[in-house]
Amino acid sequence: QVQLVESGGGLMQTGGSLRLLCAASGGIFGIHNMAWYRQAPGKQRELVALVNAGGGTNYADSVSGRFTISRDHAKNTVYLQMNSLKPEDTAVYYCYAQNVRTRNEYWGQGTQVTVSS
Repeated sequence: QVQLVESGGGLMQTGGSLRLLCAASGGIFGIHNMAWYRQAPGKQRELVALVNAGGGTNYADSVSGRFTISRDHAKNTVYLQMNSLKPEDTAVYYCYAQNVRTRNEYWGQGTQVTVSS
């Protein structure tokens, strides 16, 4: 059973930066695709960025060029560096993991990011 614990959220002004962290435990980190999703009030949860087990990345159009996802296998941690933040980035951000062999999925509890205008 994989556990995911997010940290790093908070309140930031427009144009600022935040870095989210997701610490994974309970599984083999290297065989999981990792991603960040977000959910704003009244909206569906959406994919923000993904880094697969091989290190390939993919981004939502709305964050491409501003956000960077990365993973550290030695620390079993995935990061989301968020630059040039906008009020529309305000949401609860969730860490996600999927085992590439079993396709089992796991979610963190979420961390709030609020960007003030």
